[in-house]
Amino acid sequence: MLLHQLISRGTDDCIAFHGKETVAYGRFRAEVAAYRAFLHHAGVKAGDNVGLISRNAAEFVYAYMAVVSLGAVVVPLNFQLTAREIAYIINDARIRHLITAETLSLGAELDRCGYQGELAQYAIPALKARLAAETFPPAPDIDATLGEDSPCVIIYTSGTTGNPKGAVLTHGNLVSNAAAFREALPIDAADNVLCVLPMYHCFAWTCAVLNPLLCGASITVLDGFTPKETIAAVKQHGVTVMYGVPPMYNLLARAGEADDLAGIRFFVSGGAPLPEKIARQFREKYGRPIIEGYGLSEASPVVTLNPPDKTKYYSIGKPLPGLEVRIAGPKGEPVAPGTVGEIIVKGPSVMQGYHNLPLETSVALRDGWLHTGDLAYRDTEWYFYIVDRLKDLIIANGENVYPREIEELLYAYPGVAEAAVIGVPDELRGQAVRAYLVLADGHTLDKKAVRDYLAANLAAYKLPRDYIVLDALPKNQTGKILKRVLRDQVAAGTAEQVG
Repeated sequence: MLLHQLISRGTDDCIAFHGKETVAYGRFRAEVAAYRAFLHHAGVKAGDNVGLISRNAAEFVYAYMAVVSLGAVVVPLNFQLTAREIAYIINDARIRHLITAETLSLGAELDRCGYQGELAQYAIPALKARLAAETFPPAPDIDATLGEDSPCVIIYTSGTTGNPKGAVLTHGNLVSNAAAFREALPIDAADNVLCVLPMYHCFAWTCAVLNPLLCGASITVLDGFTPKETIAAVKQHGVTVMYGVPPMYNLLARAGEADDLAGIRFFVSGGAPLPEKIARQFREKYGRPIIEGYGLSEASPVVTLNPPDKTKYYSIGKPLPGLEVRIAGPKGEPVAPGTVGEIIVKGPSVMQGYHNLPLETSVALRDGWLHTGDLAYRDTEWYFYIVDRLKDLIIANGENVYPREIEELLYAYPGVAEAAVIGVPDELRGQAVRAYLVLADGHTLDKKAVRDYLAANLAAYKLPRDYIVLDALPKNQTGKILKRVLRDQVAAGTAEQVG
């Protein structure tokens, strides 16, 4: 199946989108056809890379589906990026058409990065007005010329080190991942899925958009998260499935009432490790577990998910149907249960490669396996457990220190709302451990008490050398803590030590 064919799954009178307006599947398909006709008239053709930058909205989905139905490739961009960052991606992907929520001033930055040619921008409000005033000839049906291995989207990774890389995913990659995810988490046409995570991100796109479309289900669209607005939308529209990230569930566990989310049968978390403290507090309040999963853009993205009827704290669950997941040792060899190694993945949802980066592609895709860079182990029941990112590993005096182990303990300490642990340069030990904390209202840091608590639970070489209290930890749009920002602050000498 091709990606845009998912829009045919729902019946005409069933609701596709709740939100600022209610849109039935019949109108949804008509809107996609109208966008498709306009974009074809504007010159978008098979093989073109087309940028798309907007907050969550039904129009984001219309544009995305219209582009890929023309055989072109969508390049979703984070709406929080600066003009310089947007220009880099436009130049790298050789984008000639850009669909935006509002017209962007990019000329100077495009010139600075050496962009050649003209960039046509289509602001969605103006596009909608033109579609209301004009009729464009229908675009030709080219489905017969496309295959499941045709490129569909280029997802630019966050660029933890260096410039972001564009993961090229095919129609088959995305559809197969949505279908496998549905097997692991059964939803149907009667469900209403909350899409509050940003649609440009692959977690939201596959799980909160493609998966419900595959089922002919409804999608409730919010363009940002606040506990009050989210709870109101859940009640108003009858949401039954929610996808979120740990900070969202942390806020809901503290701010909501027990019956606020009573209609939701599945709560799913991804994007970042879910601390056990948050998982337990949420379950105690709302009576349902948070189902944690794991994925990455290069795998479309979902790799593992806890079974809804048997979740395990701290685990990212079991492999999705059709995926092979292995813990590999230093030479790529399989290792025994309980042994830490790198997660590697094989299957139909694994990317084609990185856009115009053959060397990086050959490093990530070796012997048919996607090497994720994530450290984990599995138990005898094939539940997987993330230990840490390979790049976040701290080596102190030759000993491996996994930040997540320390973070879990810090989250469990009274008064700690959020925690992040990184390695900082140390002349004697190579690296030393540093902890960053966000404290709950009314709490102050007692450094000695925290140190004593950790010392009772950790080997001495794992103990943080110092602690820094922040008002907030740096995060991306999905709520993932950006440890690279903390490391950059260390390099620049801008972090202020407390205690």
